[in-house]
Amino acid sequence: MPRRKPFSIKQKKKQLQVKREKKRGENGSSHSSRNASVERGPGRDRKSDTSDSETTDIRRINHQPGTRESRYDPNRFRLHFEKESKEEVEKRKKIAREKILKPVAEKELEIDMSQIYPEEKGLDFPRRPSWHYNMQREELLRKEEKSFLEYLEALHSKNPPGTLSHFEHNLETWRQLWRVMEMSDVILLIVDIRHTVLQFPPALYHYITGELKKNIILVLNKVDLCPAPLVLAWKHYLTKQFPRLHCVCFTSHPGQAYSTLLQKKRMTKKAGWNQAGGPFHIMRACQEITAGRVDLSSWEKKIQRDAVAVGTEGDQADDGSESVLMEHHSDVAMEMNSPTQELYKDGVLTLGCIGFPNVGKSSVLNSLVGRKVVSVSRTPGHTKYFQTYYLTPTVKLCDCPGLVFPSQVDKQLQILAGIYPVSQLQEPYSSVGYLCERIDFLPVLKLTHPDNSPGTPKDPKTQDWTAWDVCEAWAERRGYKTAKAARNDVYRAANSLLRLAIDGRLCLCLRPPGYTQNKDEWESHPDLAEITALQGSKEEEDECGDREDDEGESSSELEEDNDRDADDDEDADGDDEDDTVKADRKGLTLNMFTVLGENECE
Repeated sequence: MPRRKPFSIKQKKKQLQVKREKKRGENGSSHSSRNASVERGPGRDRKSDTSDSETTDIRRINHQPGTRESRYDPNRFRLHFEKESKEEVEKRKKIAREKILKPVAEKELEIDMSQIYPEEKGLDFPRRPSWHYNMQREELLRKEEKSFLEYLEALHSKNPPGTLSHFEHNLETWRQLWRVMEMSDVILLIVDIRHTVLQFPPALYHYITGELKKNIILVLNKVDLCPAPLVLAWKHYLTKQFPRLHCVCFTSHPGQAYSTLLQKKRMTKKAGWNQAGGPFHIMRACQEITAGRVDLSSWEKKIQRDAVAVGTEGDQADDGSESVLMEHHSDVAMEMNSPTQELYKDGVLTLGCIGFPNVGKSSVLNSLVGRKVVSVSRTPGHTKYFQTYYLTPTVKLCDCPGLVFPSQVDKQLQILAGIYPVSQLQEPYSSVGYLCERIDFLPVLKLTHPDNSPGTPKDPKTQDWTAWDVCEAWAERRGYKTAKAARNDVYRAANSLLRLAIDGRLCLCLRPPGYTQNKDEWESHPDLAEITALQGSKEEEDECGDREDDEGESSSELEEDNDRDADDDEDADGDDEDDTVKADRKGLTLNMFTVLGENECE
């Protein structure tokens, strides 16, 4: 790594200014936040964004500083969400201070697809307007911008203010979705199994299978964070609702579902991405779809080689024995793609990976390749460039930045699903309250109520808790203090709790309709063994009862020295050392399944 050049005071001030603007979600310097459509032509007006309508106030999130010499604009695909009014934010903050948290019934965790995406509300996604090869590039871009603005107007006309969830307002990101769907032969729609119903828009399914006449594989990712009966119930529910859907379960960390974060890092270093569970099932689904029109034998052999390498714990990760060809696509090559291109052209299967932010698209791609080719992060919008990777000579993977489709889901649930950078939330307390009403948080966090007045009951289970009380008690537990007055830093505590939920250590899993009533049936289903084997957690579950009374505190009780307050765009392998790391250094062996308990993970 080259030696860092010294900073002048002026440069340091500029760097701090960019950091502050990044936290507020505003634009930085004009050269670093320029839109890609501005760069394409010198004659175009310099606009901050092509996707903003005149009446919509947009908040640009996750700003990244750039340089004029940079080939790519790092902010081209940054998240653009509609701004919330100060009154709305203050109202939610007041509710978080006053509303007493009451556990919701298990039935409330069951969510039907029609609740999130009602048909009568027109919750579609923007379509690429028609075009032909005789059109000029600038003419096509103007037509796309006009079509997108018309889409936004139609969407807001059918949905009153405050009813829509956060959704993507950046036209550049939607353009990448159009091009990936046009270039791909088979679409891999990746969702987080904990929030499947939020991240599977029916309009996208009908467009791909109906208008494009292509096949779609739904990858239920992170199945290690969800009980096996619930995974099976979601799989059956989705295949029944969408007959042409191919459902595949996937996990990048089999057998590590409820272990400490440190153990996941060690697994990645020792066994690499080859240990993932699910690549074989994706390959089988592709074989069924292609029906012999593409030779996938090289892919099958690669999976077998990877499995042998994992068994021997060899140096299979980065030995350079098998290279992966990576391509960057220029704007011209992507914009002028034929929407009616021939399937399986030249005998090559092109798989397009699409999905919401933070569902693990990059992890799935790394697992399919067998080594790290894409950096991963829990920060939404981490993938910033369109790239393709040749898995084998006959299989090509396309990666697409994550984007959020419009829906009527609760915004607090969206935040728990990880679509919004935690460090840039204006009001995280209501999301903490939403979480605590749906999990048994007191045995996990072991909090002491901040109200210690004489008349207050001493038992935390009999005390009334608000979302603010939970955050204040967690700040006291962790030692989070404000810099000047040394008060409990409730904002930092709320962010910490939300990160635990996004990482899966405080696990909230939604359920399909009828799951609670038929839970016994799913727990004794004959296909359950296959899901359990994929998770690799059977031994862990058998040992849970023996570990309940183990000495030592949970990870939530241990103090951190290097806690991170902001979501940085860094690899998951380079995350900050948390309390679980210290626990292992002290000789403690923690299992997150025993900490949370099976019921809390449902």
